[in-house]
Amino acid sequence: MAQWYVKDLSKLTKVSVQTLHHYDRIDLLKPSIRLPNGYRLYSEKDLLRLQQIIALKYFGFELAQIKNLLAGRVDVVDHFAVQSQFLEEKAKTLNEASQTLKSILSDCHRDKSIPWETIIKLIEVYRMTQELEKGWAGKVLSPDELQQYVNFAKELQTRFTPTEKQAYEKEWANLTKEIEANLDKDPSSKIGIEIGKRCMTWVNTIYPKKHASLRKTIWEKGFIEGHAGQEHGISAVGVAWLDKAIYAFHRERVISILSKLETHNQNEVLQLWNDMLEDMYGDNQSPKNELVEVVLKIDDINQNAKDWLRKISKI
Repeated sequence: MAQWYVKDLSKLTKVSVQTLHHYDRIDLLKPSIRLPNGYRLYSEKDLLRLQQIIALKYFGFELAQIKNLLAGRVDVVDHFAVQSQFLEEKAKTLNEASQTLKSILSDCHRDKSIPWETIIKLIEVYRMTQELEKGWAGKVLSPDELQQYVNFAKELQTRFTPTEKQAYEKEWANLTKEIEANLDKDPSSKIGIEIGKRCMTWVNTIYPKKHASLRKTIWEKGFIEGHAGQEHGISAVGVAWLDKAIYAFHRERVISILSKLETHNQNEVLQLWNDMLEDMYGDNQSPKNELVEVVLKIDDINQNAKDWLRKISKI
């Protein structure tokens, strides 16, 4: 039976090492073989599961959805329906462009004037879409996700003043320098958690709650999978370190909120919990449920808090 270390499986499948580590951490794909010396290896069964993950990602599934599919929580036959939906998204995008042009032509015929302002705006969106398609986004985002990204990028152009934009760019540059300078530190240490917190504060400013789903998609498909990091000044090793630091920050935040059950009114704690979930995931319910499952496995959280969490989450 063939067996692979993580680096070997990465070379075989063209899936980056940091992506495989991320899949391991979120319990999507864990090496099933453990050697006496503690090293872990991937089996042929693990390879098959990875190939299934790759196939499902190709059709636009998010990691949380893939986890449910492979766990048998969703009918496998639905794969075909999802593939059809994915292709329909592409057709819909082209059809909308065609209908827009027909509408413009109709207006031109009626009053003999050309709505240049509308056309210029459409061209701007079209060029922005083309530009994003040339980069990492065009390689990994579904048509619907790419359209969300275009809308977000267009909105971003007017949301901040030039001074604010310059300040945020400088802040990100400083953050990436600190990350690269602390790669020898434990990302779950005090300095790692602090950097993770500052990074999420920055990200939440750029991507407000209504863009939480897009934010998650860009992080997972763009940064974790090794497509967007270099473009944004952070190495693949830095992305992997930051992913762990952000996880450690969220873990500390979760423990802090649940520990308040011993001293605060439950309604106050519930408000803090819901605010945190909305801050992290917006209206996207699937990752919220996934977070609850992860939290229930944390040893540092007492049983009463876990029972309360099961109750409010209806698990």
